[in-house]
Amino acid sequence: MRTDVLGVAFDNVTIDEAVDRALALLEEEGPHLVVTPNPEIVQRAEKDPEFAGILAQADLVLPDGVGVIYAAKILGRPLRARVPGIDFAAALLARIAGTGTRLFLLGAAPGVAELAAVNLRAAYPGLVVCGFHDGYFKEDRPVADAIREARADLVFVCLGAPKQEKWIAANGAAAGARLYVGLGGSLDVFAGKVERAPESFQRLGLEWLYRLLKQPSRIGRMAKLPLFLVSAVGARIRKK
Repeated sequence: MRTDVLGVAFDNVTIDEAVDRALALLEEEGPHLVVTPNPEIVQRAEKDPEFAGILAQADLVLPDGVGVIYAAKILGRPLRARVPGIDFAAALLARIAGTGTRLFLLGAAPGVAELAAVNLRAAYPGLVVCGFHDGYFKEDRPVADAIREARADLVFVCLGAPKQEKWIAANGAAAGARLYVGLGGSLDVFAGKVERAPESFQRLGLEWLYRLLKQPSRIGRMAKLPLFLVSAVGARIRKK
């Protein structure tokens, strides 16, 4: 049973449970979709019915942002754990390395996916990265064809929300993979182009603060988090 947080229903799972479910989906005929909404994505879905519908139909909906966790508590239906998309991806790669599962990387600027592939192969011995493509394409079909020709089982789609989820919904079946995971800017991290917050920030759920300190231009986006929590308070009051 899923937990509704301001219109998006999340799976109430730990990261290990999420990986177990993803592995089970890889054993089934696809396409299957994993999404990792944070507060900004939840807010966007509220204004985009098509996007909201895709999230609702996803096979696994993981609470990426600490704001989602706070909002769930405010609403009186707490989630068991925050499951950041990049941590989920890393845990999944650790489990599939050496199994023959074929991974395709899609997104980011030209050259980034290739570098991410090199780093991931080094970090997870036995990992099969069967192909990659940057996110700067104009036509969907050649990309879907490339994924199918690579015989990919798993695709990390890093085009940013909602573009990545809409791309998967429109092209996942044609591309032929069993599991697609929407992962935003994760390829930049895997490639070493963007530094993650120190573990101390991660443990405290303050990665957003670290990113703001590194990129003050994000202040406009970060300012939406308090509004998101205010919305949760309002929803709790209306329910009462």
